[in-house]
Amino acid sequence: MIRIGAEVLNTGLFISFEGGEGAGKTTIIGRLQQELMKRNYRVLMTREPGGIPIAEKIRGIILDREHTMMDERTEALLYAAARRQHLVEKVMPALQNGSIVLCDRFIDSSLAYQGVARGLGIEQVWSINEFAIGELMPDLTIYLDVTPSIGLQRIASAQGREINRLDLESNTFHESVRQGYLMLCEKFPERIVKVNADGEPSEVYEQVIFAISNYLSENNERLS
Repeated sequence: MIRIGAEVLNTGLFISFEGGEGAGKTTIIGRLQQELMKRNYRVLMTREPGGIPIAEKIRGIILDREHTMMDERTEALLYAAARRQHLVEKVMPALQNGSIVLCDRFIDSSLAYQGVARGLGIEQVWSINEFAIGELMPDLTIYLDVTPSIGLQRIASAQGREINRLDLESNTFHESVRQGYLMLCEKFPERIVKVNADGEPSEVYEQVIFAISNYLSENNERLS
């Protein structure tokens, strides 16, 4: 049960996926969606920033390679704005409908990227996002832990994958992002499951499906 202000939602299941650039989130989520649908679950796959027209436009502003002058606080506020609209328009209705929502990134991305790597501070970025999301948090978060050099190499060799503004950041920045995520794993061990994402996609997927299958078996009564 999740409470948004005074409103109680009879929910499905909210699963977020986190990781640095090139962690393989999109590929894993796509395979997982197909598997869960075969098991007759209602599933919604979405992403942040984006997922709906307004948030996709904000995504374009954030990731535009020409916007290198963007202020860190502006960046954090844009992410929070996109997150709020995405929740209201897409995620919350799906949860009310009893669906499993698979979301490529959520609040942990802001805490790791802007809070730690940009140096704004986790508490400050949490405050911005707390206003945006209320008390709605993922039931489960899968963190795909990839070594930054491996992730960036995957991006460089991927065909058809556009290089965005975050891909152009230094190795030091991406290392800081990873350290931010590892800090969050220690802070929220009851919610975040860390998966080694340096290996082959099939190996990573097996770890993910194992973690989620266990969670579903323990919480199946919540799903309609």
